[in-house]
Amino acid sequence: MWTPTLFSLLAATTVAQYSTNTTLGPDANGKYQISSDGIRANFIPYGASISNLFIKGKDGVERDIVLGFDKASQYEGEVHPHLGGVPGRYANRIKNSTFDIDGETFHILPNENNNNDTLHGGPNGWDYRNFTIVSHTTDSITFSIVDPDGEQGFPGEVISYITYTMTPNTWKIKIVAMATTKKTPIMLTSHTYWNLDGFANPDTPLALNHTFSLPYSGQRVGADNILIPDGTILPNQKYSVNDFWSSPKQIGANFTSPDLYGNCGFNCTGYDTCYIVNRDQNGPYDWHNTGPVASLSSDWSGIKIDIYTDQEAFQFYSCGGQTGDLPLKSTQGVSGRPAFVQQYGCVVMEVQDWIDAINQPEWQREKRQIFGPNSPTYTLEADYVFSASK
Repeated sequence: MWTPTLFSLLAATTVAQYSTNTTLGPDANGKYQISSDGIRANFIPYGASISNLFIKGKDGVERDIVLGFDKASQYEGEVHPHLGGVPGRYANRIKNSTFDIDGETFHILPNENNNNDTLHGGPNGWDYRNFTIVSHTTDSITFSIVDPDGEQGFPGEVISYITYTMTPNTWKIKIVAMATTKKTPIMLTSHTYWNLDGFANPDTPLALNHTFSLPYSGQRVGADNILIPDGTILPNQKYSVNDFWSSPKQIGANFTSPDLYGNCGFNCTGYDTCYIVNRDQNGPYDWHNTGPVASLSSDWSGIKIDIYTDQEAFQFYSCGGQTGDLPLKSTQGVSGRPAFVQQYGCVVMEVQDWIDAINQPEWQREKRQIFGPNSPTYTLEADYVFSASK
C-alpha cells in the first residue's frame, strides 16, 4: 500500500529526474514554451496538450506542424478531437465499456458509437481536464494529474506525470502513472495530429502525399466495423494496403484500391488501425538505437519525423473523420484557401500498447496494462527526432 511519505518521495524523485524547479509563466495565449536547437513547442495544461510545434523545412522556413488552437482558452468547451493531449486513463477503445479484474466486472462510462464503447477514457477523459504544472524550464515541462477512484467508473486512484523535454531536433516524452489504491487498467499515449507541411503546400491541403513507414509492423489488430478489436491478429501482407513495413509508401498510395474501403470502419476509406510493433526477434535491443518504429516525411517541406519508443503497438489514423470545420491556427495555412482541416488533411500517430487487450486475456498483456499498488509503475517513453532534407 502506498503511504503519503512514500508517494511524496517518489513524486519528488520523478520530477527532479526530468526537470528543475524553475517556473516560467505562460504567454499571452496561455501557452508554455520549451525549446532546443532546431525545435520549439508550446504546451497547455488542458490535457497536457501540445498546441504548436515549430520545425524548419528544407527551405529554412519554420513551420507549425501540429494541429491545435491559437489560444489555450479555446480548448475548454470546444468539441475537439483530442488535439495533442494525453487521453486516459486508458487510451483508445474499450469494448462494451466493461472489463474484468480478478473476477470482478467494472462498467465505465461509454462515449462512442451510440454508447456502445468507451473511447480515450470516457466523456471526461484526461485530455478534457486541466493538469497541474509541476515544473517548467526553458527546455522541459512536467504536468501532473490525480485521477480519483471511481472517476468514469475506473477502480482506484491513479497519479500521473507527463514530462516533455526538448533536446536538439528532438521532442522527448516520458509518462509515468501510479495506481495507488487498487488494480486498474492504464494505457496512455500522445494524441498529436500532424501535417508536416503546416498546411502551406500550395498544391494540396492534405497529408496523403506524406510518406509513411512502419518497419516492424507486419501485423495489425483485427477490428469490427466500429473499430473494436475482435480478438484476431492479422497479417499485413506484402504490397497490401496495410503494408508499410516492407518499404515506405505515400499514405494515399492505395486510396483507389477497393481493399481500403472499410479499412478504418464502416463506410470509411483510409486508416484507423493498431499496428503491432514486432521487435522481440531483435532482442535484447535498446529502443533508443534499434531504429525508429515509424517514420513520416513530406517531400514538399522536406521535414521528416523518426519515432523511437518503448511501446509495442502503434495506432495510425489518416483523419478520414475530419469534415472541414476544425480551424487552422494563425501560424498555418496558405493565402486564398479555406483555413480549415480537410478530410485526410492530417495524420495521428500514437505510440501505445495493444488496444483493448484488457478484454483479450489470451493476448497476455496484463503486466503491461493492469497496474496496482504492488506492481511496477506504468511508463511510456518516446523520442520524436526531426530532420530536414536538403
